[in-house]
Amino acid sequence: MAKMTLEQLAAQLVAVYGTGLRAIALYGSAARGDRLTTTTNLNVLVVVDEIAMDHLAREAAVTSAWKEAGHPPPLTLTIEEWRGSADIFPMEYADILAHHRMIHGTLPVDGVSVRPRDLRLQLEHEAMSKLLRLRHAVLSAGGEEQAQRALLRDSISSFMTLLRTVVRLNDMEPAVDSDAVLTQLDGRSGIDVAAFRRVLRYARGDATLDRQGVRDALAGYLGAATSLARYADGMGDP
Repeated sequence: MAKMTLEQLAAQLVAVYGTGLRAIALYGSAARGDRLTTTTNLNVLVVVDEIAMDHLAREAAVTSAWKEAGHPPPLTLTIEEWRGSADIFPMEYADILAHHRMIHGTLPVDGVSVRPRDLRLQLEHEAMSKLLRLRHAVLSAGGEEQAQRALLRDSISSFMTLLRTVVRLNDMEPAVDSDAVLTQLDGRSGIDVAAFRRVLRYARGDATLDRQGVRDALAGYLGAATSLARYADGMGDP
């Protein structure tokens, strides 16, 4: 069975929301042209006039097919929510505003901005949260090598989002390529960039790891995540 394409997703969302559909935008690594793993997940923002129960019921089937194609569910917001949530999700908004590709309509960006203080606060929260999740995932994987490999591949995207935020808070525009983002941070923040780079290159398929290499990479990854959380906690408000 053929997987749903981005164009098919857009057509079905038009059928659900009609003239109330304001915008469909691709964001994240695919919009930047940044290869994070050997597979490509398409992140889609949907902005609409209103979201009623009928809309959700009809969009559920669309979302199910999109998830079966290997992508996360669309992020669907009303236009009021989109305009008012930059302070709640500043990291996501910063990425969307910097890099997005329109699939349908026009994304209303006038008056939408991200404050450095909000970025710093979310970075601190997310860095510690992702460190704790990483530790829990290591516990769940135990000594099972395939589970450890999946953990390395599946988590690097989230950490790269945090690292792009660190670049922004150091008054730089993050590079498009994630490896180049790590270069921007090298020697600047006390974060173990080399450990993140090792995981990134493995997730991309640019490097291989034997069994011991997986264990070593995971140990370094945990240390790097710890240094990132410590760095975020120690940052003062801009």
